Amino acid sequence: MCFSPFSSITQGTKHIMITKIVSGGTIGIDGYQVTVEVDISRGLPSFDIVGLPDSSIKESKERVRAAIKNSGHEFPVRKITVNLAPADTKKEGPYFDLPIAVGILVHIGEIEKSATDGIFFAGELSLDGYIRPINGLLPMVHYCANHRIRRFVVPRENYKEAGLISGIDVVPVGHISELIAYLQGKDIEGPPFEEEEAEDVYPDFADVRGQGNVMRALTIAAAGGHNILMIGPPGSGKTMMAKRLPGILPDLTVEEGIVTTKIYSICGLLKNRDTLIKQRPFRDPHHTISYSALVGGGRIIRPGEISLAHNGVLFLDELPEFNRNVLEVLRQPLEDREVNIARASGNLTYPAGFILVASMNPCPCGNYSLGDKCTCSTGEISKYLHKISGPLLDRIDMHVEVSPLNYETLGGNKTDKSQNSSALIKEIVMKAREVQYNRFNDKKLNTEMNNQNIESYCRLSKESDALLKRAFEALKMSARAYHKILRLARTIADIEGVQDIDRTHITEAIQYRSLDRKYFGMT
Repeated sequence: MCFSPFSSITQGTKHIMITKIVSGGTIGIDGYQVTVEVDISRGLPSFDIVGLPDSSIKESKERVRAAIKNSGHEFPVRKITVNLAPADTKKEGPYFDLPIAVGILVHIGEIEKSATDGIFFAGELSLDGYIRPINGLLPMVHYCANHRIRRFVVPRENYKEAGLISGIDVVPVGHISELIAYLQGKDIEGPPFEEEEAEDVYPDFADVRGQGNVMRALTIAAAGGHNILMIGPPGSGKTMMAKRLPGILPDLTVEEGIVTTKIYSICGLLKNRDTLIKQRPFRDPHHTISYSALVGGGRIIRPGEISLAHNGVLFLDELPEFNRNVLEVLRQPLEDREVNIARASGNLTYPAGFILVASMNPCPCGNYSLGDKCTCSTGEISKYLHKISGPLLDRIDMHVEVSPLNYETLGGNKTDKSQNSSALIKEIVMKAREVQYNRFNDKKLNTEMNNQNIESYCRLSKESDALLKRAFEALKMSARAYHKILRLARTIADIEGVQDIDRTHITEAIQYRSLDRKYFGMT
């Protein structure tokens, strides 16, 4: 027998009424639909929630009970059973306070059953009946909107966040009494959605003096999505240039903005909850960070810094100061552009498509490249550099040496800053990326080329092939380093607007691997 969303069944002297309310939850950065089934029947007074709820959901019964009573309504003294379907999926968070309360209010006659048909409800209740905002609403709304749910009742403070999804009707409510009034026919309107202009929050490369070779390397990194390591003494501008890299990346597309905003929504990091993220993320965690904070995890699995940097830049300053075990967990995300987290509570996959920018000193005192100013012994330098493992270093496409600046470069050179502005560099990056998008017929970048793509688009002349062979043997490169050089050469050729990779492109790509031998002794 098929039942409607609200079924009334009479069996002998028993009267059973099941109320079904649409709500949602999150798995990773994706939402899914949850049906909140509320049954109130005769029997000893009790309030049970089933369907794999966590502790915050089990506590919902106390919040719902107090919120309904303190809003001036009688709470039923009966046997109350709430099922969160599907029952085989772990439910987390206080999302279901509001739909549970709605189901009970239907049972006690405060709301008509038909008034809740096809409406999504989610929100946390205060004991006085006020409806508090929740994290992770955007992924739920995005999923349910794609599955033919068109009306969403959400906490007032989540109104604009839910409204980021087009084609739906969002109803903001601030209190249970306001919710009841709406479901009884009163119109509720939220503030108008106003498109905000994206602010340019990144500093400009025009402020950088000298370091033309590093700026060239960062342009290549931005154009092809390559990871980069900068090595140089303190005060040479490594951090300054890293913070300017997001400013030369293309603007986020709508699709990228939705994914990035969903990640920040789950973590509760949306500012004002009223607009899609339009700026490329820039994350620079401190070197004391734990591995779970970097890659994600915890009792309730949440995204880490590498997922918060998705579609943007992850900057690791003073790379050797990070715990080696923390750095080693970057290996798989750097290769796959996603991170798989396995815990006793479940397995989740989060996106991690970021550009890694790392910086470090060449030795503990930082003055290795300054000649006799360095006070470190050979053993101290070796120990310091080998805090970074060879396999991790091999996954970083570009290694760039940052030289100290002299007075003339800093104060005496009065060249036109506009020649190195982020706007001009961004145009170069955009043109190179457009070439890549046309080549692959999607948003794929050169750093994502597989072996088949490399064979098709990175063909070398005999002269270039011979040059690469000599470098491969001299530097004792791995197969991964060999492919990274080819990808780099492809990006350099794309920046110059040429189809064929020639000797100059290979030569420049090889020089970005020379620090393997100079500093790390991998030969």
